Amino acid sequence: MEPQPTAAHTIETVFRLESPRVVAGVARIVRDVGIAEELAQDALVAALEKWPGDGVPDNPGAWLMATARHRAVDLVRRRETYARKLAEIGRDLETTAPPQEPADPDDIDDDLLRLVFTTCHPVLSPDARTALTLRLLGGLSTAEIARACLVPEPTIAQRVVRAKRTLATRNIAFEVPYGPDREARLGSVLDVIYLIFNEGYAATAGDDWLRPGLCEDALRLARVLSALMPGEPEVHALTALLEFQASRAAARTGPDGTPVLLRDQNRRRWNRLLIARGVRALERAGAAAAGPPGPYALQAAIAACHARAYTYEETDWRAIATLYGLLAARAPSPVVELNRAVAVSMADGPAEGLKLVDALAAEPALGDYHLLPSVRGDLLARLGRTAEAREEFLRAARLARNEKERELLLSRAREPQPGPGPRSASSAPPPPG
Repeated sequence: MEPQPTAAHTIETVFRLESPRVVAGVARIVRDVGIAEELAQDALVAALEKWPGDGVPDNPGAWLMATARHRAVDLVRRRETYARKLAEIGRDLETTAPPQEPADPDDIDDDLLRLVFTTCHPVLSPDARTALTLRLLGGLSTAEIARACLVPEPTIAQRVVRAKRTLATRNIAFEVPYGPDREARLGSVLDVIYLIFNEGYAATAGDDWLRPGLCEDALRLARVLSALMPGEPEVHALTALLEFQASRAAARTGPDGTPVLLRDQNRRRWNRLLIARGVRALERAGAAAAGPPGPYALQAAIAACHARAYTYEETDWRAIATLYGLLAARAPSPVVELNRAVAVSMADGPAEGLKLVDALAAEPALGDYHLLPSVRGDLLARLGRTAEAREEFLRAARLARNEKERELLLSRAREPQPGPGPRSASSAPPPPG
């Protein structure tokens, strides 16, 4: 019998799922994302004190939101500027009634979307925007963000602290902006929505490989943006990419949560409705584009190649390799190059892929990236070099911080048998698994 989770573990899991909405809802009241995060943490402390004795509420998210909002109201009441804040908010804080309907037809009443645009304000550096949004909307720890961004933990910690301080001292409005201001932030918004989805699609750390709540939030935000900005091709392209990736969710894990990778997935479990939505979104991206495809359009086209293949053997790897080549030229990245190496290995053989992977060995950003030895292990196994493959899988397992992925890599190390294609777990853009 498996051990039952402790009350504290259950509460922390609930908080991790609900914290983005709590932070977003409270930020609308206090107009300070740093204070909003602190109040959300206060609500977690209250839950840790109360729920073990009283039991977890039927709607724990609503309980956390109500607790955090109540503390936010108390905080605003205590401020000398209460009257000014009350006028800014435009509603009765005591009853925490919903805000008035947006006056502008282009406005949107969505706290999570407001939070994304606020944390992607141009007063912050692009790196700071990414770190802060992953922290507040993704619910990621400093270590997880550092892992996702391939930078040291102290660097991420400094970025988050400075970003919250900058937003507070510059009195940045908590809003979805209009016109040029919205367009200026759009690139960062798309990037962080994608990173949030990717963390849900293949979690950096923890016991579970999937975090469906993050995927759902990211996909919903992308769909909202598509409706809000119908003339932006990369918005539709990102939506298409997420629709395609989300379509595989049911097939990506076994009953015990063990990853089931692309080659072994039951494609009858892929969600054809989401694939159809992805196709339509990709068509809208093409119709709106006035020039060559952007990075998300290229990634969506790669995902579409997988979605169109009813069996693994039908996958058009040569087209995928070509698209990765275009993506590498459009948005250079060692992670993109690693994905290109996998596609090349399938189109031209594992020896060609291994050449590309070995060329990435000295890349500093991939020094602790577990997927580099994992991919190399796949290629060595396909070449019959099983002893070398075993060492690569063991090295990948030592670097992996997600328990399910580590177990998978250790199993590959025990039996590094040659196979017809890659079986590595990857969260690189776009995730091939």
